Amino acid sequence: MTDWMTSSLADIAAGLRSRTVTARDLAEAAIANHERSGQHLNAYKTWDATAARRRADEADAAFAEGQDHGPLQGIPVSIKDLYGVRGFPTFAGTPKRLSAAWERQGPVVTAVTAQMGVVMGKTHTVEFAYGGLGVNPHWGTPVNPWDAQDHRAPGGSSSGAGVSLAEGSALVALGSDTGGSVRVPASLTGAVGLKTTYGRWPLDGIVPLSPSLDTAGILTRSAADAAFAFSAIEARLGKDAGQIEARPVTSLRLAITQNYFWDRCSADIAKIVEGAIAEIAKAGATLQHNALPEAGEAPQAVAEGAVVAAEAYASLQSDFPDWIATLDPYVRQRLEDGKNASAVAYIKARDKIRRLAAAAHTRLAACDALSVPMVPITPPRLADVGTWDSYRVANATVLSNAAPVNILGLCAITLPIGRDDHGMPVGLQLIASAGRDRELLQTALGIEQLLGTARERIGTAPRVQ
Repeated sequence: MTDWMTSSLADIAAGLRSRTVTARDLAEAAIANHERSGQHLNAYKTWDATAARRRADEADAAFAEGQDHGPLQGIPVSIKDLYGVRGFPTFAGTPKRLSAAWERQGPVVTAVTAQMGVVMGKTHTVEFAYGGLGVNPHWGTPVNPWDAQDHRAPGGSSSGAGVSLAEGSALVALGSDTGGSVRVPASLTGAVGLKTTYGRWPLDGIVPLSPSLDTAGILTRSAADAAFAFSAIEARLGKDAGQIEARPVTSLRLAITQNYFWDRCSADIAKIVEGAIAEIAKAGATLQHNALPEAGEAPQAVAEGAVVAAEAYASLQSDFPDWIATLDPYVRQRLEDGKNASAVAYIKARDKIRRLAAAAHTRLAACDALSVPMVPITPPRLADVGTWDSYRVANATVLSNAAPVNILGLCAITLPIGRDDHGMPVGLQLIASAGRDRELLQTALGIEQLLGTARERIGTAPRVQ
């Protein structure tokens, strides 16, 4: 008997159209998985099984009438509680519901719902998406399912997204990525996370953090699923549709570097990433050195101009002034730089970032992707980040290899490739120049076919077995 919840999206879509499986079957399986694990994993801010069953029945009825609304029809999807979704409240990680204006759907969510994707619920986020560990004192921090004993960080700010995939209550998760908020939780929970090129997908209907850096993205269980969901969403957004085929590993030109992305990397994680790159090279990929010095300069430029903090604080003052008094203390502390930012420093930083981005795009044009560690440390235990100083250091470290991609306007994907000495997932980040999202997915597919999917490579999370 087929276990549809572990099947690829392509196989599930074929099964739905042949009526071998129904959308209601998938929804019931997702609901059962959530009922088994949801209480202790805490992936969702809003969960609605009744609405999910109704949407699944509507998708089945459409199939029965010969109506095919798109590849995601009948597929269980979770959506970060930063997006407006019709019929759901939006909290954006805050202690009180946002106004109705922030519940309006934007184009990305509509690209899913217009295909009759089955929205299971809205997943937790760090307050206003400002944090890389996934911590939220208002609603509780989702539990990383890969540690059976300790409560470890799930990664943020899309903190519930990866957890929803791990527990099997969704097969695709929508997230957003300003400094790593899709890729970090994907890496820490053993999922694939795609950060799209800045500006490729519209941000309407998503609560902003830093408009200069915000991007919409997806988390999935495999690179094949990421390619499937990406193509489905792109088609609805009026972009290049069609199937994305794997690139043969023998044709790949992968850049490697020994500086910035490795500087904070723990020995066990470095060994796993180096081993995966060696496997890819042994299979025939060409490796070439690319220092990409802009990666180290970009975060410094952002810090000098307090770019993210300034834009985030301006957004709060403009759209959410009544929420400032109840901010998570860690979020508030990080916003202080923005509150006191100099306009001159901000403008100078933006100019410097534009120059660095242009240089990085030129440098990356000579390769298919730069291959580096995704998160350089194991996800910390929450008990170990209970003070501002410990949180600040850990937060900066988990975001360190992700943030340059946002600052430089690039696209990137993370693939699960192993488990560290603590048994936690390790991700390989592939970075490509702006606009090469489809080519990046082709590269990721070729590498996944060589190394294996997450389930094949790292197994199943202990808390959901």
